[in-house]
Amino acid sequence: MKIKFIMYLIVGIFVIWSMDSININQIFKKNRILQARVFYFFLTISIIYLVTNCFYDLYLAFSN
Repeated sequence: MKIKFIMYLIVGIFVIWSMDSININQIFKKNRILQARVFYFFLTISIIYLVTNCFYDLYLAFSN
């Protein structure tokens, strides 16, 4: 389980770094800053979860 936590940290850094390149201001309505931030947060958490579990499953498949 320690490896999965480390993977969450590493993937989290890369996902946040890559999400920084997206201009999401044009997607949302004007004066909806809080809603845009909440959406951005949940989207980031979701991507971190999916990518980490994908890499972890690959790690388990190739370690056997």
